[in-house]
Amino acid sequence: MDLGKNAIIRLEPEDEYMHPIEAASNFNESMYINLFDHQQQCGGWFRVGNRPNEGHAEMSFCFYLPNGQVAFMFQRARIDNNDALDAGGLKFEVIEPFKTLKVTYSGKAVLLANPQDMDDPKTAFKNNPTVDASCDITFHGMTPVYGGEAVDENGTPIEENPEESFARAHYEQHMTGSGTVAIGEQQFELSGFGLRDHSWGPRYWQNLYWYRWLPMVFSNELAINISIVQMATGRQHIWGMVYDTRNGGPAEYDLIETAEMSSTLDAQDQAIKQTANITTVSGRQYQVSGESLSLIPLRNRRQTDSGEWRSTRITEAMTRFECDGLVGYGMSEYLDQMVDGKPVGIAC
Repeated sequence: MDLGKNAIIRLEPEDEYMHPIEAASNFNESMYINLFDHQQQCGGWFRVGNRPNEGHAEMSFCFYLPNGQVAFMFQRARIDNNDALDAGGLKFEVIEPFKTLKVTYSGKAVLLANPQDMDDPKTAFKNNPTVDASCDITFHGMTPVYGGEAVDENGTPIEENPEESFARAHYEQHMTGSGTVAIGEQQFELSGFGLRDHSWGPRYWQNLYWYRWLPMVFSNELAINISIVQMATGRQHIWGMVYDTRNGGPAEYDLIETAEMSSTLDAQDQAIKQTANITTVSGRQYQVSGESLSLIPLRNRRQTDSGEWRSTRITEAMTRFECDGLVGYGMSEYLDQMVDGKPVGIAC
């Protein structure tokens, strides 16, 4: 975003809580968090996105089991306010701003022996067993927080065109987490690492042409988040951060300045491997390679005012990463608009 003269990114402890509903019909406020247990090689991600002006919240629960199965649930739960991120059985609770969060879920999940079944959601939910699912996880901030809301010199939020905005106000933080997840009769005691974000403002999933998002953690001393976003105009935005306290490095984020990335695709043009070379503002260079351990394809469709249907595919893969001889875990999330059955970002 071109913030203009005297514009700043503002972030206050109050931003951990809910924000006033804005006029845009597609106003969204959401929290997302993931957690991966490195020893058990399992974990998941959880999201609630309120769309009060549309009368519903998007709730997603996704857990990758060690045997390759994925437990998944999505709901458009009815809401008529923006008082809490608590919908469809999934709840986010701020215990202490920027330091401690709690996530709980109680509901159902479809248990997918072949996660690729979700390419056709209706058939996937029909042909796979539905089981009881729950989670109770407490997260603690491992790093400082990066991001916030763009405001002008008067402290007024800088508005964007609702047809182009995706996460006008947005911040992220690497986390540690521990707790339990139950999938049917199976219970997992988890202790691991992850990343969370909180965003608010207008959002359509079709506003971006494509993006690649790679949040990962290797240890208490090394965590990385890589993001490459491209608009339909061809404008590309590369950002992200590295937390590296090895060898006495400062306990702060070193922002990513440049990133080059390539992906290996499967028969469905889904990324199953990737490599990324990044350079930070301080001049440090890192090479990261990733390999998907379990991938689930999700989709979002929207009909425009002109009656045109637009389809977005988001592949969500639990991924094993390597960097500097270290092994870490996280997500490789690829969003693409689909045109004639092909992802538009197939070259990256």
